[in-house]
Amino acid sequence: MATRFKGIELRGDSMSPSYNNGDWLLFSLFSPIPNGVQGNMRGAKWRNNLIGKVVLVRRAKTNGSDSVQSDFLQIKRVVRIDSIEKVDGIWVEGDNKEASTDSRSWGSLRDDEIIGKLLFRYRLARK
Repeated sequence: MATRFKGIELRGDSMSPSYNNGDWLLFSLFSPIPNGVQGNMRGAKWRNNLIGKVVLVRRAKTNGSDSVQSDFLQIKRVVRIDSIEKVDGIWVEGDNKEASTDSRSWGSLRDDEIIGKLLFRYRLARK
């Protein structure tokens, strides 16, 4: 299977000072988990290899009820792997804790919510 990539312009200060508003980052995208399958499908080794890495997170945005309006992407760092009731979750945080909405608000993420891993920054923010 061919490797897929995605360039993202960082918006906001949640990852500063490591990465700043306006930086362009290149992510290697993971193979999607099949439709209708949610949860932890990739295994403990895959999760443990993410600790300390910057990842691309896809979260569902709701309109306040249970209906999903759209997906949105966020860039966060994997801090740890949590085991809750025999299910591993991925705990992510922004580097700038005061400016970040992350697992401290949402809790641990499922494997299917982590969609890519940072390869490198390819353009610095314009000053």
